[in-house]
Amino acid sequence: MQAKKIIPKLLIVAFAVGFGILCAVTGSITSPIGTLWSLFPPVVAICLALLTKEVYSSLFIGILVGGLLATKFNPIHTIDSVVNDGFISAVSGSAGIFIFLVILGIIVALLNKAGGSQAFGRWASKHIKTKFGAAMATFLFGVLIFIDDYFNCLTVGAVMRPVTDKAKISRSKLAFLIDATAAPVCMIAPISSWAAAVSSYAPDGQGISLFCKAIPYNFYSLLTFVFIIAISAMKLDYGPMKLHEMNALNGDLFTTGTVKEDSDELPATEKGRVIDLVLPIIVLIAICVFSLFYVGRCMGEEWVFASANYDSSLGFIDAFSNTDATVGLPWGGLIALIVVIIYFVARRLVTIKEAMECIPKGFIAMVPAILILTMATTLKNTTSLLDSEAFVNGALESAGALNNFLPAIIFIVACCIAFATGTSWGTFGILIPIVLSIFPVGSELGIIGMSACLAGAVCGDHCSPISDTTIMSSAGAQCDHINHVSTQLPYALTVAAISFVTYVVSGFIPNWFITLPIGIVLTIITLLAIKLATKNK
Repeated sequence: MQAKKIIPKLLIVAFAVGFGILCAVTGSITSPIGTLWSLFPPVVAICLALLTKEVYSSLFIGILVGGLLATKFNPIHTIDSVVNDGFISAVSGSAGIFIFLVILGIIVALLNKAGGSQAFGRWASKHIKTKFGAAMATFLFGVLIFIDDYFNCLTVGAVMRPVTDKAKISRSKLAFLIDATAAPVCMIAPISSWAAAVSSYAPDGQGISLFCKAIPYNFYSLLTFVFIIAISAMKLDYGPMKLHEMNALNGDLFTTGTVKEDSDELPATEKGRVIDLVLPIIVLIAICVFSLFYVGRCMGEEWVFASANYDSSLGFIDAFSNTDATVGLPWGGLIALIVVIIYFVARRLVTIKEAMECIPKGFIAMVPAILILTMATTLKNTTSLLDSEAFVNGALESAGALNNFLPAIIFIVACCIAFATGTSWGTFGILIPIVLSIFPVGSELGIIGMSACLAGAVCGDHCSPISDTTIMSSAGAQCDHINHVSTQLPYALTVAAISFVTYVVSGFIPNWFITLPIGIVLTIITLLAIKLATKNK
């Protein structure tokens, strides 16, 4: 078994080294920068992760290949590139998210220790008695938390785990429900960190307006919601997810995963009530929303967070379009953590000592997610050194003659980039300026093209094992990461195929009143066909 896992890695490394020697000897390929080879490192990491079911070494080999290609196989420069441009840059750039992850882990540990999670589980067992009810509750809760995808993944996972466990929904299915609502709802919510990021790439003063016009054409996000409701109502599962759901009915929530429940995290008191879960979550959401708003008003052109920069003239939407989630979320999370500790101590549900004991527990719970996120970000950094943006720009310009098919082409290109790089934000950051240069700003076909870019970014993000949102969904569900990726992939590809057809139609019929219902009908028909085809399997 170990040999089967090691052999693919050795083959990839041998291929990369052989490629470098070939380049050096023949001189036929002077540089991989700005060529198709710029997407090679993440493809290596993704293929290895799916083949070996082991994510850490797969990511590291992808990073190493990226460093070798970027430095033309100079060993000294490769080490410097991987360490400085890769890991150090990744840790410094993601420090705010790491802090927020740890804070959320601590709050989850406090909720468990105080008995709030157990109380909510008791309440849910009385009021939510079916798998459909538990799935819909998870879906609706995910839709309600539209501010930020990281916040969505971890909060929904923490709150809904007891409910879905009781309903015998596998952790892989829970991770899918979390992932399928996190990025899609943020991508269609005008007030979210994603909307703020998208609007920053549009012409001045038109960001939010273009974003709102693009919402009805964001077929992947909207059809994903239709997909969730339909498979829950039909009681349909297919692909690897079917095995996980069958095992969950027999009490095995993890199937082949290595994640186990930690008995130390179980509540130590029966005094907890539902309000002891609901109130801290409301406080956390409210403070984080306010902190994002406040940080948005404080961020100047130099992105310096200081009260001296506070601009009270900025409205709510303008502040959100100017905010930085890596600053606002940890700032709000820290204040919420202090409030939650004071509340639980005042309620005599935990002592100060017990509250402090939850701090290392929360950190430990988030270590796997932090490690994967660090290595995934490092891979993105080393890949960016290869200038994949130039390659994509040239490929799209060569496709300019296929005007009516461009939305569908943009959707596929965005899917591929997001899958290979593991980032939605980086994908639409590359493509939106290109799309706006191809189409007249504000034209209906231009809005469809922008929507295709955003939808493809979310789709590729869902399919990629190195995506930060996918990693956060695994962490929120406490699910084995590769299990989540392998079970979600057939579902995401199904919606992607339907979305592609819908974008082809929209290229010729640029009217969402017609194309969106077509997409919904296609989704229902496709799922009925799958149910019929898998009925006896």
